[in-house]
Amino acid sequence: MPQALDRLRETPSQTAGPYVHIGLVPSLAGVAGVYPIDPGGVIAGPETPGERIRVEGRVFDGDGGLVRDALIETWQADANGVYNAPLDPRHGRCAPDFIGWGRCATDFDSGVFAFETVKPGPAPGPRDSMMAPHISFWIVARGINLGLSTRLYFPEEETANAADPVLRRIENPARRATLIAQSSETGGDNKLYRFDIRLQGEGETVFFAT
Repeated sequence: MPQALDRLRETPSQTAGPYVHIGLVPSLAGVAGVYPIDPGGVIAGPETPGERIRVEGRVFDGDGGLVRDALIETWQADANGVYNAPLDPRHGRCAPDFIGWGRCATDFDSGVFAFETVKPGPAPGPRDSMMAPHISFWIVARGINLGLSTRLYFPEEETANAADPVLRRIENPARRATLIAQSSETGGDNKLYRFDIRLQGEGETVFFAT
């Protein structure tokens, strides 16, 4: 019989940090030699086919101030819409050298986060739907008790975005727009997408329950 645990009380919530960076991105936190590259630093290796892109953004608090200590994890399909995960029955066909998972932190001075990857393809969604190409985000930072989940969608995918089962559930077009990145041609060799995340206030990013 399971032991009753009613004598245990809920402890106060704790926000992320300051040690989250030491444990998860030690090189950025100034702890050298733990890993050659911090875990999640390479989403798509050099052998991964697909359009190379760079994503940059910043995280803003409710007063419009930069959050300089956020940590972000990403998850995505490869260029053919295949996830590198057993839950995807097609994962055996996933692109070579493709991890699909990334982790980066905002720069402590500029507040900018950035990662390079390949643009994902459309992937099967619930009830025989197709999800538009997107990258899933998970965000933790000082002041956030529970990690926040959201998505980045691509501005040139208007038709796929209009049919995406997640975007379609957001009735307000202005709110839906908070999930669409902005493209830029100034990303060097790779196409650059800018994706700012606003935790509260005007233009607040849409977050999802997990």
